[in-house]
Amino acid sequence: MANLIRSRAPFVVGATALVLLMSGCFFGVPKPTTVTPDSDVSAELAPYYQQQVTWKDCGNGAQCATVIAPMDWANPSSDTDITLALARHGAKGTKLGSLFVNPGGPGASGYDLVHDDVDFAVDKTLQQNFDVIGWDPRGVGRSTPVTCYDAPELDNYIYGLPADPVGSDAWLAEVTQSAVDFGQACLENTGPVLQFIDTQSTVHDLDMLRSIVGDKKLNYLGYSYGSDIGSYYIENFPDKVGRIVLDGATDSSISVFEVGLVQTAGFQLALENYITACPTMFPDDCPFLDGKDAALATIRGLYDRYDATPVEAPDGRMMDAGVLDTAMSMALYSQDSWSFLNDLFTEAEQGVTDTAFFLADYYYGRDSDGTYADNSLEAFIAIYCVDYPVETDPAVLAQQEVELQAASPTTYRAFPPTGDLTCGNWPYKYTGPPLTELTGKGAPDVLIVSTTGDPATPYQWGVALSKQLESAHLITYNGEGHTAYNKSNSCVDDAVDDYFTKGTVPAADPNC
Repeated sequence: MANLIRSRAPFVVGATALVLLMSGCFFGVPKPTTVTPDSDVSAELAPYYQQQVTWKDCGNGAQCATVIAPMDWANPSSDTDITLALARHGAKGTKLGSLFVNPGGPGASGYDLVHDDVDFAVDKTLQQNFDVIGWDPRGVGRSTPVTCYDAPELDNYIYGLPADPVGSDAWLAEVTQSAVDFGQACLENTGPVLQFIDTQSTVHDLDMLRSIVGDKKLNYLGYSYGSDIGSYYIENFPDKVGRIVLDGATDSSISVFEVGLVQTAGFQLALENYITACPTMFPDDCPFLDGKDAALATIRGLYDRYDATPVEAPDGRMMDAGVLDTAMSMALYSQDSWSFLNDLFTEAEQGVTDTAFFLADYYYGRDSDGTYADNSLEAFIAIYCVDYPVETDPAVLAQQEVELQAASPTTYRAFPPTGDLTCGNWPYKYTGPPLTELTGKGAPDVLIVSTTGDPATPYQWGVALSKQLESAHLITYNGEGHTAYNKSNSCVDDAVDDYFTKGTVPAADPNC
C-alpha cells in the first residue's frame, strides 16, 4: 500500500540487458595506496579526511574498500560512525586522477555499477584516463543501509491492496496506518542514522572521499539524482571542483510537488511519443493502430478497469492500476524498452499479468524468487522524506491534484486528500533551509547534459540548472530516454570525454 511519488528513477540498463548484476567482494591481498589527503581540515574532521584506504581485489578486475564517515557531519563522533563501500577500476593508461560516478536513484548502488559493469558507467576513453570509482551513498546497499522490512513485508507494502473501498474513511485510516508502520519499521531497524541520510550529508561524504583518494579537486559524473549530489557539491565546495558532468540533470530549486508534476507530464509525453512511433517501429506487434487519441483512451480504460477490478497473478499478487503504471513507467525510461509496452498493453487487454509484474519487479529490484536484490526502494523513500518538506495545507493539496490530473489525464490516479502519507508520517522531518536556486559561485566550468525526450529528468530541468550555475555549459541531446552519455551518441560522448580528458568545453550548445 505504498504511497509513492514517481521517482527520479534509478539508473537502469536498456531492454536488451534487463538483468540485475549482483556480485559480492572476494577479498584477496590488501593493496594499500600512497596518497596525500587534505591537511587543511579541522582536528575533528582529520580522522575522516586523512584516513588511509586499503583497496582489495574483489573480482571483475575491480578493487573494493570500506571507509568510515561521521553519522552527523555537524557533530562527528567515533561512537556513531557509519561505513561507506567503494569499488574502483584503475586507470588502464596514463592516469589523470579519480572519477567518481553516481548512478542516481536516490538509492541506486554506485558500487554495483562500477564493480559489475564499468563499461556501462563510462566509456573506454575515461577508463583509460581515470580510476573510475563508484560508492554506495549512506543508507544504500553495502554502506550503512536503511533497513525497513523483510521481503514478504515489503511485498505487501508495495503490492498489497487495501481491504476497504478507495476513498472511504476506513480506507484512509488503513493506508495511513500502513505508512506509519513502514516509517516506524525503518526507524527501528535502521536506527538514528535514518535522520542523516540526506543529500547534503552525502555531499560531505563525497568531499571526504575525494580527499581520501588523494585528489585535490573532484572529478565527478552524476546521472539523474546523481546530479543533485553534483550540483550541491558545486554549491558547497566550489573551490574543490575539478571536472563535473551532470547527465539527466535535475533542478534542485523546485519543490517535491513540482518534481512530481514535471515528471508526470514527462511520462505522458513519452507515452504519446511511443504511441505515435508504435505502428512504424513495430508493424507486426503494435497494439495501437487507430491513432493517438484512441490509444490514450484505451490506456485510460485499462487504468480504470484495474483500479475497479484488480486481477490475480499466478503468484497470488494482485495487479491494479498501480502495477500497470509502474510497469509502463519502467519501459518508458528508454526507447530500447518500448517493445515491452507492446506486450504490456496487449496482455493487459486480455487480463494477463506476466509483463506487468516483470517490469514492476525489475523497477523495485524484486527477483523472481520473491527476494529483493537490494534496499534501493527503502533508501529512495528514506532519502526523499528528509530531503523535502511535506505539504499539508488541504487547499494547496486540492489544487495540486487538479494540476496532476491535467498533466497526465491518461494515467492520473487520485491520492489521499492528506497528501504524501509516507513522508507525512516519517519519523524525521525536513530540517534544511528553504529550497533555492544554486549558483556555484567561483566554481570552474561544469557540463550539464539534458535530453529533450527524457521523462524522468525532463529537459527543462537541465536548462534551468545550466542557467542557475554560473559556470555551467549545456549539452542538449535531441532524443528519447533517460540520460544520454555513453549511449552510442558520439556528439554527446565526444563532448564529455574532451571535457574530462582535456578540460575543454563546447563554445556553444552542440545540440546533439
